[in-house]
Amino acid sequence: MTALDDLAETPFHEADAQTRSRMMSRLADTRLAVALTTQPMGDEIELQMFPFEGNQAALACDTEERLADFLNGPTPYAAMPGRVLAGLLADAGAGLLVNPGHPSQMLLDAGSLMWLRGALAARPEAETARLDLCAPSPEAVAALAPPLAERLGDLRDLITGAALAGIRGERDQPVAQLLLIAGAPEDQQPAIAKALAETLAFLPPQPGGVDISFSDAAPPAGALRFDLTAQTPPAVARPKGPPNLR
Repeated sequence: MTALDDLAETPFHEADAQTRSRMMSRLADTRLAVALTTQPMGDEIELQMFPFEGNQAALACDTEERLADFLNGPTPYAAMPGRVLAGLLADAGAGLLVNPGHPSQMLLDAGSLMWLRGALAARPEAETARLDLCAPSPEAVAALAPPLAERLGDLRDLITGAALAGIRGERDQPVAQLLLIAGAPEDQQPAIAKALAETLAFLPPQPGGVDISFSDAAPPAGALRFDLTAQTPPAVARPKGPPNLR
């Protein structure tokens, strides 16, 4: 099972819009092996294309072994992030078949790849001075918490803390949400903000939007704090050695 498979409890084309968006977000950050017609010549590659509903689609898998298994043997391939491959194919008006025969199988047409490229172009807006914070709305927590926890886990080596808060409006109700990031080096903050903005672009829009702020101050009472501690794999008991023979 791969990271894409883990998200595919329901097959991609049967899943709801939010699950499909999370899978496409993960696809963008996944290293893919894409089939080529011949071995690469310097910086030039030629993708192997397959007929797809009157158009053409490239073939890619998230491991080289899956690609070889599908094509019944070793094949020339190039490795690149899904975001790069999506951009190349969108420009060419072609589609993409990913992980055929596996739980995360998906067939994306050129329109889907254009949408993915547009979502990846998301940039965080400059935060305005809205400092009256409160607990986030329950609806925002339900929609944003799991995918944000997953993305923040990827960033745990760059940040020390994260929390989701609400921006207080009338009647003490949140009118927008604010994602607070602590412990991020200043030179890494634009890249971190870009990665989080991309993730938010794949999630259901929230009333008032979701801002991103870097602050080492304690989150407000009621904020949703994310656990960034690395998960320790369970200890595996070592098998006892064979008996001593006399």
